[in-house]
Amino acid sequence: MNEGRRARVLRAIVEDYVATNEPVGSKALVERHGLQVSPATIRNDMAALEQQGLIAQPHTSAGRVPTDKGYREFVDRIDDVKPLSAAEKRAIARIIERPVDIDEMLDRTVRLLASLTHQVAVVQYPMATTTAVRHLEFVDLAAHRLLVVLITDSGQVEQRIVDAGSPLDEAGIAALRDAFNDALHQVRLSRVGSALERISVAPELREWASAISEVVVDLARSSRQDRLVMAGTANLARSGRDFGEHIGPLLEAFEEQVVLLKLLTSMVAETGRVSVRIGRENPVESFASTSVVATGYGTDDSEAKLAVLGPTRMDYPTTMAAVRAVARYVSVILSE
Repeated sequence: MNEGRRARVLRAIVEDYVATNEPVGSKALVERHGLQVSPATIRNDMAALEQQGLIAQPHTSAGRVPTDKGYREFVDRIDDVKPLSAAEKRAIARIIERPVDIDEMLDRTVRLLASLTHQVAVVQYPMATTTAVRHLEFVDLAAHRLLVVLITDSGQVEQRIVDAGSPLDEAGIAALRDAFNDALHQVRLSRVGSALERISVAPELREWASAISEVVVDLARSSRQDRLVMAGTANLARSGRDFGEHIGPLLEAFEEQVVLLKLLTSMVAETGRVSVRIGRENPVESFASTSVVATGYGTDDSEAKLAVLGPTRMDYPTTMAAVRAVARYVSVILSE
């Protein structure tokens, strides 16, 4: 099979299926895309693509639809993300520029992104990347309970009670206090988890150290004030057929911001780079029929992510272009 033609056939199937939401047949491909070969040749190409797991035949239909693997192949072969039109760029600049405050800017941003892509848009509030741990204090409450207090260099204070289920004397508390402060002093909140992987305590204190580490990571996350703003949820209703049985769990997941935050955090999405997760590439089961297109935005001392979520049957070039362009505009505004 001709590899160049195989790529063109796969691209044509993806584009047609995204546009029509109907299985794509060989005759339609020849007519719409000028492939300059017979339908029989295209059928052979489609059989090979199906054997490779890139397309599938739903039910008894003569047409084919892309699989998650097929979408991934398509996205990885996008050489250049389709640029936005001049009108779209002017709309972005007009809507986002000169906001009253950060809340208004992010509200405008998420609504604009949902409008451009016709999907669900999610924007994370920018967080200061320079905020660090100043000190950890441990207060003895009872034989099995300890109050852990996290103080940042920006003056924020977070506290939580830990109960490891075993006795702890004053010497043990002092040893834990010293170990944790040695490991975390002036460590940025975003790096607390990795710093705690190297903490070393006496064997008899390891159970307490593990329990405290888990709490401290949560406190650091709380101090970063992770927040999301979302728009375009109604677009899910128009794509309900694409999500099938996953639509209910997906809506529930949208209500749980923690789930979305973990999903975005798990993606490699640096400023200027667009990252795409397709279907079952997402670690959360309820997102098995969902694609997530994300990137980072912000300045040298603040960072966050913005993303678009929709069905795997998504216009990836347009969505990727919109996500990248909006992130750039927001980053410029934040740096002014």
